[in-house]
Amino acid sequence: MEPHNPSLQELASPAGTCFGCGCAHPSGLHIQSYWDEDGKHVVSKYTPRPEFIGWPGLVYGGFLAMLVDCHSNWTVMAHHYRAEGREPGSLPKIECVTGDLNISYKKPTPMGGELTLKAWVEGEVGRKTRVICQIWAGDTLTVEADSVFVKVDAAALRHAAQVS
Repeated sequence: MEPHNPSLQELASPAGTCFGCGCAHPSGLHIQSYWDEDGKHVVSKYTPRPEFIGWPGLVYGGFLAMLVDCHSNWTVMAHHYRAEGREPGSLPKIECVTGDLNISYKKPTPMGGELTLKAWVEGEVGRKTRVICQIWAGDTLTVEADSVFVKVDAAALRHAAQVS
């Protein structure tokens, strides 16, 4: 039996409650992201469940945007940990939020098969960081996103949400 290779989510946020990528969400998607062998890209594989259908036989575009959002966020957080010479999950915890999410649907994404997400940081890793994310259905590029994620003080963010 092969040893379990923990995902970035399991390492850095095992109690996460995000519907898309939270390990602890009871009915969430539990998206898992990993460094690629090349050390430059972060990859994830996901097979959409039947309820994520849009047009007959095709994955719902909003669901694809959610996959991109979660996976891109984990890509930038992994790059932040690496830039600081730390392992994911080490303290202080690094957290980011979506600043700008731009999705381009290149081809229809078929239901029924495994999708591969491949993302990387484009440019410098800073408070605001640009991420490119692609979704592949087999050998076909179906989605490409160009987004910005912002490193945040999570405690201040939670406090602001409670005050609102």
